[in-house]
Amino acid sequence: MAELYQVEFKGSRREFFYNAYYHSLSLKDYVIIQLEQGEDMGLLTKKIEAELDFSGTGRPRSILRPAGPEDLDRYGRLKENEDQYKKEARVLIRKHGLVMKIVDVECQFDGGKITFYFTADHRVDFRALVRDLASRYRTRIELRQIGVRDEARRIDGYGICGLRQCCNDHIREFAPISTQHAREQQLSLNPAKISGNCGRLLCCLRYEIDLYKAAKKTLPPIGTEIRTEKGTGTIDRIDVFQEEALFFNEESVLCRVKADEIIERLKGEGRRGRGRGPVKQVSREEEEELKRLDEDNGQSG
Repeated sequence: MAELYQVEFKGSRREFFYNAYYHSLSLKDYVIIQLEQGEDMGLLTKKIEAELDFSGTGRPRSILRPAGPEDLDRYGRLKENEDQYKKEARVLIRKHGLVMKIVDVECQFDGGKITFYFTADHRVDFRALVRDLASRYRTRIELRQIGVRDEARRIDGYGICGLRQCCNDHIREFAPISTQHAREQQLSLNPAKISGNCGRLLCCLRYEIDLYKAAKKTLPPIGTEIRTEKGTGTIDRIDVFQEEALFFNEESVLCRVKADEIIERLKGEGRRGRGRGPVKQVSREEEEELKRLDEDNGQSG
């Protein structure tokens, strides 16, 4: 059976293609791939070893050939044209009085289509704009409205962690996120610290949430009064990864104790270990911003 590869295009768009013609391929090389209408060029990023089920999405198309020197030269010229097309589209948008923002332009390798990606708060009637663009460039024009998360993905960048944005690195689909994810993980509720470059909640808030939820079912909550060999105090926070509770004893010394030891002691004392739970102090402005973040999460993109 033909090898299966992941090919990445501009804007971190990734699709699967078969090496149906059994070319000798190397990762990080550019390849020409088959489209429903025409050809395009992308970067070979991963060889897929596992068996994937494409019954619900349709069988992947084929890699036609590795890109040669002439292909790479043509691709470079197309990338240079895209910046000019973006500027020209903005002029036409002002001419038609449309309230929209051109984010990116992508030219299909064979010249059969130019896609303009834009953001807008509402639906936009861009039929007249499409006619002007088609008349100017003599090719098929597609205008595609995207959300702010997709905008950040197409622009690319780095997060507050110092690493490349998750949406550019490995995320394929955006999952729902709310401020409750931050609360569950006892993170700062400062909107600036839990928001990404897109202005929406950080995608990485989902990565460890299941671990925290599972730990919450077994570990004593914050605020539980405990008596241990290291002293008596109230649980200040839980180290989920070490499965330890942290508390200040009578001498105001920060102590660590294994959670299972606390649970056994609570059982021995006939207590279930229910505390007041974590309390995060936030200002009114921060509360309003957190509410906005949750509301924005309900919108597409």
